[in-house]
Amino acid sequence: MVEEGYVKFNYDWEKKPIAIENFGELNRYRNKLYKLGLIGVFENGIGFGNISIRLGESNLFIISGTRTGALASLSEKHYSKVVEFDFERSWLRCIGLVVASSESLSHARIYQLDREANAVIHVHSMNMWKRLLGKVPETGKHADCGTPELAEEISRLFRETEVMEKKIIVTAGHKEGIISFGKDLEEAYNILLKYFKG
Repeated sequence: MVEEGYVKFNYDWEKKPIAIENFGELNRYRNKLYKLGLIGVFENGIGFGNISIRLGESNLFIISGTRTGALASLSEKHYSKVVEFDFERSWLRCIGLVVASSESLSHARIYQLDREANAVIHVHSMNMWKRLLGKVPETGKHADCGTPELAEEISRLFRETEVMEKKIIVTAGHKEGIISFGKDLEEAYNILLKYFKG
């Protein structure tokens, strides 16, 4: 597997501009996360963190693009629309001027399993990650970021834990990784903020 921050799934990419209906709100929350250091870039130059919103009643979604974590400010060209995905093939199809985030399959799995979820956020924080291990639902240590194994571990959490109530996941096999989700961006963000401050 390749390093953190790089796409590990197969994809078909239609490179063309997309219009995002709720772009202002989406980007506002992305900016907040960037300012907190929960989305950003490692010392080696590899970006981390991503944010998405569901499109209507479908399982389709808009997500920040791969390798955008290093950018302080994004525009619509830095987001991608995921229009199809297949976990067994570790594949997705996306539209935009950038390829969808390396964590897109994890976002897709949450949208598939929780019909009430309309926003998913994936961030990095070593301090928060250490504090949350053993305290909130966590994926197995064998499941690396951006893989079908992580998507399957998310499925297991929905079957076996209180993840629907807590709406937060710590990725034990993906150091620093934390995922939150909610009925909207505000809820997903506030869940993270509660643990970030606590």
